[in-house]
Amino acid sequence: MPQINQLASLSQVSGADQIPVYNTNNGDARKMSVNALLQYFQTTFAAPTVSTNLFTPGAGFNVTVPTPVADQQWMILQPAGTLATGTVTLPLNTGVPDGTEVLITSTQTVTAFTLALNGAAQIFGNVSTLTSGAAIRYRYYLATNSWYNITNETAGFNAAIQAFLNNPTSANLRAAVTDETGTGALVFANTPTLVTPDIGAATGTSLTATGTIVSTGTAGVGYGAGAGGTVTQGTSRTTGVTINKTSGAITLFSAAGSATAATFTVTNSTVAATDVIILNQKSGTDLYDLKVTAVSAGSFNITFNTTGGATTEQPVFNFVVIKAVAA
Repeated sequence: MPQINQLASLSQVSGADQIPVYNTNNGDARKMSVNALLQYFQTTFAAPTVSTNLFTPGAGFNVTVPTPVADQQWMILQPAGTLATGTVTLPLNTGVPDGTEVLITSTQTVTAFTLALNGAAQIFGNVSTLTSGAAIRYRYYLATNSWYNITNETAGFNAAIQAFLNNPTSANLRAAVTDETGTGALVFANTPTLVTPDIGAATGTSLTATGTIVSTGTAGVGYGAGAGGTVTQGTSRTTGVTINKTSGAITLFSAAGSATAATFTVTNSTVAATDVIILNQKSGTDLYDLKVTAVSAGSFNITFNTTGGATTEQPVFNFVVIKAVAA
C-alpha cells in the first residue's frame, strides 16, 4: 500500500471526495466524504456567542466587563436619567482572547464617560461622552495589547456633534456649532414667519421685492446714517454745488431773497436720469417756492424764488433721491 506522501496531489476538493479516518470504535482505518467532515464541524463547533450584561447604574458608576466567556461582550447601560460621570472597566487583558469585541450601549447620556483599560496598553478612538441611544464597539488586538474603536467614524466626534447626529434638532445643531448667533428653530419654508427680526445695517447690498414693502412701526422707511451729506453754496445763488449723496442739505449763498426765479445745478454721482428728486425748505425766514427743473445722469437743477420776502439770509434746502426706472 502506498504511503500518503506517495499519493498524487489534488488541487481542488469536492464534497464527494473521500479522506481516510481512523475509527477508534472499530480499531481500523475507514473513509469518509468531505461533506460528512464539514457537517461534523458545523454540528460540533458552534459560532461564537454574545454574552449580554444589563446594568442600571447611578452617577459615578464603575462597572466591569466580565473576562470573556464569549468573544463578544454586550454591556447595556440603562440608568434612570442623564448621568454626570461613569466608568466602564474593560475585561482584564490577560483573559481576553485575540479579536474579542465589547459593545457598550447607553439609553441615557453619560456626560463624562471613562473607559478603564484594566491592563491593556492603549485604547484607540477613545470617547469621553456617551450620548443617549448611542453605542460604541471596541475590538482587542493581542499583538499590541490594545483596544481599537470599530464603531464608525462618528465615535471620535465631540459630545455636541454626537448628540446632533443621534437627535438632529435645532437646539442640538446650535450646541454643535461654535460661532452661531441667536437661538430658535431652523427655517426651511419659502414664506417663513420671522418673529421680531433685526437685520441690522446692510452694506453694499440690495433688496428686490415684487410686492409692497410696508413699515408698520413708527420708524418709517428712509435712508440711514451715511447716506446723507451737506454742502454750502459759494459765490452766488446760481453757483453750482457738488454732493454725491442720496440725501442731504444744501445751504444757499448769503443773499437777499427775490421773487425772481434763479437756478443752480447740483452735481451728484448717485443720480440717474430716471430718478425723482424731492425738495423741501428746511430753514429760512422767507418762504421759498422750490422746483426741480432738470434731472440727468449725475446732476439735477433746482429753481427757486421767494413768495415775496427779501431777507438777506442763508436758507437750507433738504433733498432726497428716489431711485426710479422708465420701464
